Amino acid sequence: MVTRIFELPVQISLPIYSLERPANPQPIAYLVLQADSWQTYKFVMSVLSTLVTAYFLLVLILTVAITWCINRLIVRPLRKLARELNDVAPQDRLGHQLTLPRLHHDDEIGLLVRSYNRNQQTLLRQHDELTLQSTRFPVSELPNKAFLMALLEQTVARPQSSALLVIACETLQDTAGVLKETQREILLLTLVEKLRGIIPSRMVLAQISGYDFAILAHGMSEPWYAVTLSKQVLTVINERLPLQGIQLRPCASVGIAMFNGELSAEQLYRRAFSAAIAARHKGKNQIEFFDPAQMEKAQRRLMEEHDILTALDNHQFAIWLQPQVDAASGEVCGAEVLLRQRQPDGSWSLPADLIERIEACGLMVPVGYWVMEEACRQLAAWQSLGIMLPLSVNVSLLQLLHHDRGTEMLTLLDRYRIAPGTLVLEITESRHLDDPQTVVSLLRPLREAGVRIALDDFGMGYAGLRQLQHMKSLPVDILKIDKAFIDMLPEDTSMVPAIIQLARGLNLRIVAEGVEKEPQYHWLQAAGVDVVQGFLFGCALSQEAFMTQFLRGKNEEGASL
Repeated sequence: MVTRIFELPVQISLPIYSLERPANPQPIAYLVLQADSWQTYKFVMSVLSTLVTAYFLLVLILTVAITWCINRLIVRPLRKLARELNDVAPQDRLGHQLTLPRLHHDDEIGLLVRSYNRNQQTLLRQHDELTLQSTRFPVSELPNKAFLMALLEQTVARPQSSALLVIACETLQDTAGVLKETQREILLLTLVEKLRGIIPSRMVLAQISGYDFAILAHGMSEPWYAVTLSKQVLTVINERLPLQGIQLRPCASVGIAMFNGELSAEQLYRRAFSAAIAARHKGKNQIEFFDPAQMEKAQRRLMEEHDILTALDNHQFAIWLQPQVDAASGEVCGAEVLLRQRQPDGSWSLPADLIERIEACGLMVPVGYWVMEEACRQLAAWQSLGIMLPLSVNVSLLQLLHHDRGTEMLTLLDRYRIAPGTLVLEITESRHLDDPQTVVSLLRPLREAGVRIALDDFGMGYAGLRQLQHMKSLPVDILKIDKAFIDMLPEDTSMVPAIIQLARGLNLRIVAEGVEKEPQYHWLQAAGVDVVQGFLFGCALSQEAFMTQFLRGKNEEGASL
């Protein structure tokens, strides 16, 4: 077929003439050339087929390579970005930043990611600005009322005591039409800065109107704390304020509402705001509770605290000494330090509720430190005269748990050069003995410094019944039997022998306090008690009277509890 199409084989005939040139030349012969191109055709077709096949293979390889590159460098990064966007939580979408794929920092995908991230940052910034405008008060940038109400909703949802103070600043309102705008802004910012300077970081300061502020105090359960904070607020607000040539003395009123777990956010806010209005009606710089009974309670508490601190500063407290007697010999072998307060008639006594009021006002630590220093001062005075009589001082573990209190006691021992064994700390056993490791860590440094430890009022707290197993590990030298057990003697002897046996088993010296009758004393002597104390042997005396009655003529004598 190919032969017919291309008329193969190909034949060419050429005439041959003589060299002579006649008039009518005739070819003498014919040269016939015949060529068969089939082999050439087959060769050409073979080459063409090879080239076409190679071309298609090359195209296929290039297609696969290009497809792989596109998938690797474009499709996969785009799919990864798409998955990342799909996996973003709804709350994280605003401001979300895409991860820039590797090897795409400078190409179109990198440009796309950077553009997206910039747009997200812009949106987040705009959202924050809008949020700030909706939840913050202009100029001061304090949380506004809407923000405060949201916080109050969270507060009332938790079973935690809190207080809300509303501060109505009359000066801001009174100067609204008098001061220039810039002056009012300076006044506002100055007041805000002062308020920020006095409230702890855990409290929230808000501005609920152009003239009113609010303080949300989480965890404030005592009304007197709220009054104390309110007084600090009024103090800083009332400070004289120079304002561009004008002298101002701002004033304000404070309303307080306590949250007790039974109010809604709106009710708590209304109570505090209502109290602020009532305070303003009473006059300038007034503090008012929504509940008048709470106000009376807080005022009474503050007055008690003031009285105690005033008494401490004006030397209206003194330490008196009650003798402790060796049960066997009847000789004075020590004394217990007791707190006394000067009364209006000049006498010294211990008011029935003084200790409870000191504890309630949170002043046990400073008062206890004062008592400890006075005791060390008395010991130093005695020891300078050669009198080595021990003094016992009541101390609560709460005092020792206070920051650096143990270190301060060691400092007192060093400052007054107290001889080892002459200072006895009487620890009330019912407080914090449920954590023996902490107690040991507190008492051991003191004991190593020569302080002896007595367990006071033994048996009256739950530790005496429930945790006797911990007593072995405590660095205790002395056990004091409470007066409640001594009062039962000698008629009821069911408890005291057991306590004595326990103390002997722990190798502790035994002190019986509250001994008021001879039969009690004789029974305790027979039972082997080491030291007795009570009105039978003497009541508490002033330092001078104690020295005169019990230590006259004593010098270089030692006594031991």
